[in-house]
Amino acid sequence: MKNSVNRELPDELLSKLNYQGFESTEIGHPEIQRVAPKVHVSTGDDKVVDSIKDVVKATVKDGMTISFHHHFRNGDFVFNQVMRAIIDAGIQNLTLAPSSLTGVMNDMVIEAIKAGTITNITSSGMRGSLGDFVSHGGLKNPVIFRSHGNRARAIEHGDIKIDVAFLGVPNADRLGNANGMAGKAVFGSLGYALMDAQYADQVVLLTDNLVAYPNTPASIKQTQVDYVVKVDQVGDPDKIGSGATRFTKDPKELKIAQTVNDVIVNSPYFKDGFSFQTGSGGAALAVTRYLRQAMLDNQIKASFALGGITKPTTDLLEEGLVDKVMDVQDFDKGAAASMHANPNQQEIDASWYADPDNKGAMVDQLDVAILSALEVDTHFNVNVMSGSDGVIRGAIGGHQDAATAKLTIISAPLVRGRLATIVPDVTTVVTPGDSIDVVVTEYGIAINPRRQDLVKALSHVPGVPVYTIEELQQMAEKKVGQPQPLEFTDRTVALIEYRDGTIIDTIKAVKD
Repeated sequence: MKNSVNRELPDELLSKLNYQGFESTEIGHPEIQRVAPKVHVSTGDDKVVDSIKDVVKATVKDGMTISFHHHFRNGDFVFNQVMRAIIDAGIQNLTLAPSSLTGVMNDMVIEAIKAGTITNITSSGMRGSLGDFVSHGGLKNPVIFRSHGNRARAIEHGDIKIDVAFLGVPNADRLGNANGMAGKAVFGSLGYALMDAQYADQVVLLTDNLVAYPNTPASIKQTQVDYVVKVDQVGDPDKIGSGATRFTKDPKELKIAQTVNDVIVNSPYFKDGFSFQTGSGGAALAVTRYLRQAMLDNQIKASFALGGITKPTTDLLEEGLVDKVMDVQDFDKGAAASMHANPNQQEIDASWYADPDNKGAMVDQLDVAILSALEVDTHFNVNVMSGSDGVIRGAIGGHQDAATAKLTIISAPLVRGRLATIVPDVTTVVTPGDSIDVVVTEYGIAINPRRQDLVKALSHVPGVPVYTIEELQQMAEKKVGQPQPLEFTDRTVALIEYRDGTIIDTIKAVKD
């Protein structure tokens, strides 16, 4: 069958897994019955366990679903310690359901797959050696990729039923009260882990900083926690923000950032009380700097900033240019430290952030979102998952979720090296073109024809050339030529869910 973005989906697989094809970005107003976790009733006096080996023996059995968070990013020491104990115990046929997978986890996951320990994965994304391994058919069953908001939805629906959540924290007391704001490996908001703590049947905290009871403020509470394990080190704080928060000096990125700012400032949404999400990465941080100056020049303040938070965003909070920061994840130590110090930086869980099936998510109130892309096609569909070689090398993250903003801007270079970013058809559709309003490159912008209001508002902005998306695609092709078509096998190695749980695309195995 074909879905509404014209992607061919395997009927047999969709029927087997009880999936529907993607139809629309409109979620509607269904009534949802959420699930609840099992509760192992305890006074709490015996929660501290001597070792990871002991807690794995007490909790993990063949065929279970286990989860982790990725707030430590590439500084994570918890995942590999736990997985080593699970592999060594000979446990088989697990579903791995982390909020996302980072590079530091790759080798251990591949080893676990080869050992038969992991046979299913659901995640926001994967990169590096693991992405290459899966793309060449290394995992028995297709990976299911979900956005952060969709993961929250799937947990609340029971589509992801977590048996055991292993959650690393920089502090905890003996009963399991914990937060991400104090200790040696501070990462700030526990936003993604809060879903696991609330819905997993068993919750295991791992910390290198066991503090006096009761530990407050408590993001994760003793009422949710079954076991606490003291370890030598949960993470490397210097690697938590590595790569995500660099300030760019690249002229191309600066040009894109300036143009993004020009689009925002000349849109109908740049007014007192507007809200925004900018993300991480060099160009996004530069946008925040340009936006700050525009807010000062126009005497405009934002009501809130949302999403993964960086220090430049918390600086706007300190400066009084943003009233509130709604924080689901911190990308650097500066943002993490700010949450501890500023009560207007509110920790939110992934459901509050972006779950489409609740009574109002933060993304539903978002005015402006600035997002990146590996590819954008002439239908405005966006790929953030597959590289030009067809190999998995990205993550959905909050891309689909934030794209529900009133003004969704994709910032991307026209070409990267000898590869076009603006293409006739993306390799993998992750975010549908109906969600995208403006594409910004260093050469100019393209406005989705559905947004004639923006065409009118942005067509005569000084220094901002406006092209059709087809013109940008042809410009890119003229620079780098047409690539050879990618070759895939018939085997499906991954399913891309839209945020409502329907299938928007699949990823096939790359031919060797």
